[in-house]
Amino acid sequence: MRKHMNQYKQLTEGQRYQISALLKVETLQKDIALILGVSPPTISRELDRNTGKRGYRPKQAHIKAERRRQAAERSIKMTVEVVNLIETGIRLDWSPEQVSGWLEKEENIRISHERIYQHVWADKRQGGELYKHLRQSHKKRKKKYGAKDKRGQIRNRVSIEERPEVVETKTRIGDREIDTVTGAPCYLTTFWDS
Repeated sequence: MRKHMNQYKQLTEGQRYQISALLKVETLQKDIALILGVSPPTISRELDRNTGKRGYRPKQAHIKAERRRQAAERSIKMTVEVVNLIETGIRLDWSPEQVSGWLEKEENIRISHERIYQHVWADKRQGGELYKHLRQSHKKRKKKYGAKDKRGQIRNRVSIEERPEVVETKTRIGDREIDTVTGAPCYLTTFWDS
């Protein structure tokens, strides 16, 4: 148990939506922790930080967590030693994700792959050639945050507002509704007769 506590991993956006759904059906915090495979203090801390007057709101919780993470990363100094380690990894044709993982595991330095990408593109603007070592150097990177999420969109989807009026009356047998929430490690699907 002690080892598990020391291996803290941040919650994903999908896990935050799972927490929200499980809270709505009055699942205990310790059971939520078990379902998500995290420690109970992780759930307690998440709810303490992100439950407001309107309850726990997963989207807002994730945005706040990302801001806290970015603020913590900004406090990491890009010393000459850290920059040299990053550039060495990039010149070995490692991806920024690999460099980030290696730095954390071998050097105990936590820098996100996004921060490493920022360094590579800043180097390019100054005439450097680190970007040529990226696997997809020809692609222009898009801003990750604030961009519209296009995952999970159903082609030829019919809006719920366009369903037949007879379904709204709930007098006909056999009309079913299905809803699916997709998270990183798992899915939550609900079915009900209307």
